[in-house]
Amino acid sequence: MKLLILHGPNLNLLGLRQPDIYGIRRFEDYLPELKNAFPEVELEYFQSNHEGVLIDQLHQIGWEMQGILFNAGAYTHTSLALADAISAIPAPVLEIHISNVQAREPIRHHSMIASACVGSITGLGFDSYRLGIQYFIWNQGTR
Repeated sequence: MKLLILHGPNLNLLGLRQPDIYGIRRFEDYLPELKNAFPEVELEYFQSNHEGVLIDQLHQIGWEMQGILFNAGAYTHTSLALADAISAIPAPVLEIHISNVQAREPIRHHSMIASACVGSITGLGFDSYRLGIQYFIWNQGTR
């Protein structure tokens, strides 16, 4: 099984920015743990701060992956273009958030991409990714 973890804007600063919300750990330090926990999964990772690059990445890999765990960052709440890109590809996309967006500013309460995704995992820190990978393993071949 091939899965992609796709990160949007400012997520390259995990471990450095707003530790009260996102913690003090860098995602790049957590990724090897995920790969070790799921040796049967070919896990790839990509991050960009640019909406168009994220769209290009979805278009490029959306036919070769069995699933995408997408933390679109602030674009979650603003980008119809990302929602359209998700809708255009056959790979199922799971919306991921480290923080509980419902407990944050009101603008973060609405997701522009949720309706194009198979589901959402939010507010469970880095465990959101582990649970997302488990979701794809459990549902392998059912889509």
